[in-house]
Amino acid sequence: MENIKVMAIFGTRPEAIKMAPLIKELEKSSQVHCIVCVTAQHREILDQVLGIFSIIPQYDLNIMKAKQTLTGITCSVLQGLEEVLLKEKPDIVLVHGDTTTTFAASLAAFYRKIPVGHVEAGLRSHKKFFPYPEEINRKLTSGLTDLHFAPTTTSKENLLSEGVEKNTIFVTGNTVIDAMKYTIEEDYVFENRELNKIDYKNKKVIMVTAHRRENWGMGIENICKALKIISEENKDVEVLYLVHPNPVVKDMVNSILSGVDRIHLLQPIDTKEIHNLMRKCYLVMTDSGGIQEEAPHLGKPVLVLRDVTERVEAERAGTVKLVGIDIDKIVSNANKLLRNEDEYNQMSKSINPYGDGNASAKIVDALLNYFKKDN
Repeated sequence: MENIKVMAIFGTRPEAIKMAPLIKELEKSSQVHCIVCVTAQHREILDQVLGIFSIIPQYDLNIMKAKQTLTGITCSVLQGLEEVLLKEKPDIVLVHGDTTTTFAASLAAFYRKIPVGHVEAGLRSHKKFFPYPEEINRKLTSGLTDLHFAPTTTSKENLLSEGVEKNTIFVTGNTVIDAMKYTIEEDYVFENRELNKIDYKNKKVIMVTAHRRENWGMGIENICKALKIISEENKDVEVLYLVHPNPVVKDMVNSILSGVDRIHLLQPIDTKEIHNLMRKCYLVMTDSGGIQEEAPHLGKPVLVLRDVTERVEAERAGTVKLVGIDIDKIVSNANKLLRNEDEYNQMSKSINPYGDGNASAKIVDALLNYFKKDN
């Protein structure tokens, strides 16, 4: 049998971060021919990750458009992949996580009767619209998947409860921990000059990201108002808000927080910068999914600006805490961590449940076994 032809398909920055170490591991194997196809559901911020990991896609669908809709993304991915899959005829397609690219690529592979491997399979919030559209993307992708690479036993249990066959599920850990081997540097100097001006030793630096669809409007407004109060009540705090470029988010954030003392509104930074900023900061506040896995690996408490999370393992472990979008709740929980050392240590020293940084190797082993190859 010839080498296994594996096509990795992804389209957004979060997918790229978590697929990059797996692609590197696939490329190490003498039994694998790895092909990379990006949809570019994101463009510039996707390219940043590709550059960091020195990944050059063989195919780039370049689908991103201004004011793109979920319907438009889905149709563009399906149409773009039809020709690519017909030409390459991969033995298996690998997708990641929960984006619209993930679901559409899985569907495109299914239409060509190509097996699908789903990396980071089995996450569930059990709430149809939280997060939106990710929760349903996950469930739809699971229905099209042949090999489920679950990051934790909880994810495995979710899949089993939905009738997925046990012998198709592999608990691997999360590849994002693998990615941090490539990005974290001991004496890192930021490319963003403003980040180099921050006093990380003597100030309590809060890194903030908040941009999810379900928080647009009142959610982002409340988060911004809470950050303003936190800054006013804690003079030793510096807030670094990485503001998403979407005008729905950016305009709201700027209208409330522009010019507020010790709150820095920054453009998005690349993955390497984010990981090293997390390492230097005191506390993280986010509505992101991946950061709930990354920050605890670095011993940083995470306040999740959502009412539900699909990263329930982190919540159970005590590395993250759900605070939602209520202003008083955000402020009170942030103040506890900023002012109470015991509260802080309890979260920062909890064990991260997302693996040992060897998820990619475990996935490659599972693929080789599936196709009966020795690495």
